[in-house]
Amino acid sequence: MIYKIVHKTTYRYKYPVSIGNHVACLMPRCFSHQRRTRYELRIRPSAKLTERTDYFGNRLSFFTVQQPHRRLVVEASSEVVIDEGKSLPLEQSMQWEEVTRCLAECHNPESLDAYQFTFESPRIRPSAELAAYALQSFTPGRQFAEALRDLNTRIHTDFKFDSKATSFRTPVEEVFRKRRGVCQDFAHLGIACLRSLNLPVRYVSGYLRTYPPPGRPRLIGSDASHAWISAYCPGIGWIDIDPTNNVLPSCNHVTVGWGRDYGDVSPLRGLILGGRDHTLAVNVDVEPVEA
Repeated sequence: MIYKIVHKTTYRYKYPVSIGNHVACLMPRCFSHQRRTRYELRIRPSAKLTERTDYFGNRLSFFTVQQPHRRLVVEASSEVVIDEGKSLPLEQSMQWEEVTRCLAECHNPESLDAYQFTFESPRIRPSAELAAYALQSFTPGRQFAEALRDLNTRIHTDFKFDSKATSFRTPVEEVFRKRRGVCQDFAHLGIACLRSLNLPVRYVSGYLRTYPPPGRPRLIGSDASHAWISAYCPGIGWIDIDPTNNVLPSCNHVTVGWGRDYGDVSPLRGLILGGRDHTLAVNVDVEPVEA
């Protein structure tokens, strides 16, 4: 599957911004079954741009706008090829209690990389309450992949998608209490549940291909950024789950980056001098292309 992706962000400021320093995490990653064949970042007004790879392997773009402006437009255009790849042998996963033991005993690079995702992160704090919720799925002796899929289904069932219930600053504890949120919240919740059991899991940022209602045309720019999670099982590897949609991500999901939580891979962040109040508009288009 080939996708052309356009992610356009527009800030409009009430007062002029004299200088702005920003970081964008918008370049899709390349790994086993995903290849990035094209990427372009356009910024208006013009900006000084540099790039580097962060600790987690994500490609970041740093740019500075040094002229007064009341509007900032950041548009990332990508082309990504996603292969079907081989299905993970999930039925062969070990019992979930064995995962933490294996991580403690194994010192190979993959296990060491996974182990760092068992700890608390700036936006996610494990708790006894979340451990109790997770243990309803992670019953004694249950296979890791089976328990993971059960937790995925329970979050999807127990929590309602509500774009007005939370903001990007809403803590996991509040999401758990409200039983409402968006994909970012459900990803954070799933991570908090698994880390509360000392299991390794990371936050994944990307895009999801959407389908129009039957008989209706696909609306350009109506897609959005998406978030899901990826948990590690020794002998299997990283297993992605999407609690917002109760699916295991496949060719409909495009990965941009991963980290400990949203703060590591937010699409765009920065500091400005001036501006004061502002409005934000984000338009995303994920267009499948015939090979």
